Amino acid sequence: MEGQERQILEAVRQGELSVEDALHQLKTKPFVDIGYAKVDLHRKLRQGAAEVIYGAGKTPGQILGILEAMGQNGQNAVLITRLGKEAAQAVGEVFPLAYHQEAGIGIVGTIPEPDGLGTIVVATGGTSDVPVAEEAALTAEFLGNRVLRLYDVGVAGLHRTLAHLDELTQASVVIAIAGMEGALASVIGGLVDAPVIAVPTSVGYGASFHGLSALLSMLNSCASGVSVVNIDNGFGAGYLASRINHMQRR
Repeated sequence: MEGQERQILEAVRQGELSVEDALHQLKTKPFVDIGYAKVDLHRKLRQGAAEVIYGAGKTPGQILGILEAMGQNGQNAVLITRLGKEAAQAVGEVFPLAYHQEAGIGIVGTIPEPDGLGTIVVATGGTSDVPVAEEAALTAEFLGNRVLRLYDVGVAGLHRTLAHLDELTQASVVIAIAGMEGALASVIGGLVDAPVIAVPTSVGYGASFHGLSALLSMLNSCASGVSVVNIDNGFGAGYLASRINHMQRR
């Protein structure tokens, strides 16, 4: 792969290829095929962040194979989501892995220094939402963001939310994570001028329908500036928050 990239750069130097055409070729150079997976080598060039490994449903051997392909092509820091304990043990025997079991997150390599515009606040309605919140927070940190965690600040005790009003209003992005009726996102959305990313969780009693009630409540929020990701999708919220927090750099 490095040889192909070098040929493109040499063609630019010789005047045989324009910078725009070279950039297009680099962006569209796709992947390395290892049989059971096609590892995207140029996602960081196209999207600003390298490919992430979704660990659920993959064997430890498959995860190791993908990590090896990434490492051979220069990706030395890798985020693995939904990583089980047994798979983490197997990966950790081969690669330097920081495993966060509560969040199901594995990180190979070093988290970079924050270079985003400001601070991403991750707020939860209750302690039961923390696993999803940690998936969001660790994802955002891995992508180069400062993260402030505000846990168990739900609307069942609204004074807990208001006690952190200064931190919330100073955030560049807020991720509001809640189960039950999912009201936290609307409350925060009505208090801050930053984008609010709402994450419904599957926490709740029977009529919460494993997060569907919170999802519908968040989708129907009357507060402007609230967007919603899927149930328990902490990764998606952390990734989107990072993109927003890096927009000025573009």
